Amino acid sequence: QVQLVESGGGLVQAGGSLRLSCAASGRTFSSYTMGWFRQGPGKEREFVAAISWSGGSTNYAASVKGRFTISRDNAKNTVYLQMNSLKPEDTAVYYCAADRRPYIGVVTTTVKAYDYWGQGTQVTVSS
Repeated sequence: QVQLVESGGGLVQAGGSLRLSCAASGRTFSSYTMGWFRQGPGKEREFVAAISWSGGSTNYAASVKGRFTISRDNAKNTVYLQMNSLKPEDTAVYYCAADRRPYIGVVTTTVKAYDYWGQGTQVTVSS
């Protein structure tokens, strides 16, 4: 079992930046693909970004590509999401998630592929 705790959310003006962190418990973190998802008001949960177990592969939703960067520090059991040039439409609860299949070679982007989820952190971007 892996427990995930997100932090770093908050209120920011359009054009600003935030960095989200997701701290994971357990010794198997370094073998998991990790992802960030978000859910806006009245919307379904959607993929934002994901990173392979080694950090060598990443994938981004088209809406955030070029503005957001996912990274990980396996020594600290932490994955990050740097968000720049934020827009009001980025407003959502952001969740980190872990795909428990170890050392897989693909970076998964679907909600159902992820097994462990954090509680979420609110990001609000004002115009």
